[in-house]
Amino acid sequence: MVEGQRLTQAASDIFLGWFTDQGGIDYYVRQLRDMKYAYDPAGVSPVRLANYAQFCGWNLARAHAKSGDAAEITGYLGKSDAFDRAIVSFAGDYAEQNRRDYKMFTTAAQEGRIEATAGF
Repeated sequence: MVEGQRLTQAASDIFLGWFTDQGGIDYYVRQLRDMKYAYDPAGVSPVRLANYAQFCGWNLARAHAKSGDAAEITGYLGKSDAFDRAIVSFAGDYAEQNRRDYKMFTTAAQEGRIEATAGF
């Protein structure tokens, strides 16, 4: 886990590590308080939300790019666009599922079947 985090994080936690005690128990160690930024989407304009989503996607792509061997991945994917089409299809299906889930959520909230608040 620690090696994977070090691979994917742009700047790893300086206290990230692990050790094994005398009894053979492994412990995962990291900084007590990460002091990282937490994004609050409440009241954000669609343009800013899109920018944030693009930023998140870029970071995720960078992390994945660091975690694998580019030549091996390229060789595995080959020259066709089958993988590209599969990812686009999956993304479309996933977005549609999110739309359906959100509609069910808002309907349940409006009908009083669940309680929902906008506060963070």
